[in-house]
Amino acid sequence: MDYEESEMKRKIAIFEGEGRIGEIIKEFATIRLTPEDFSSPIALQMALSRIYGALLKSMEKGPKKHYVAEIRFRDSLENTIVFAIDLGEEPPPFTRKNIKARIIVELFEE
Repeated sequence: MDYEESEMKRKIAIFEGEGRIGEIIKEFATIRLTPEDFSSPIALQMALSRIYGALLKSMEKGPKKHYVAEIRFRDSLENTIVFAIDLGEEPPPFTRKNIKARIIVELFEE
């Protein structure tokens, strides 16, 4: 991780990470599982019903694939951070599924 400072009271942190390219069905992005979904058999059945409903809805519309990059890096306190970037419907210009990532964070006051 590198730091830079400029005249305008800005702080920039640069992190290095790794990522992988994959495909998702866009409509499934709204599906969320929470710890409460596993708290009882009935809660799990309700979660499975939500997933089934989303699956049926996506089949009605016709599934649309989107390419995404899942990015992983460690922050300054060694916590693992994971986030995704939507790369759109066209295949990305990478030859491999595993990629490197550079994350730039700029802190400033307005």
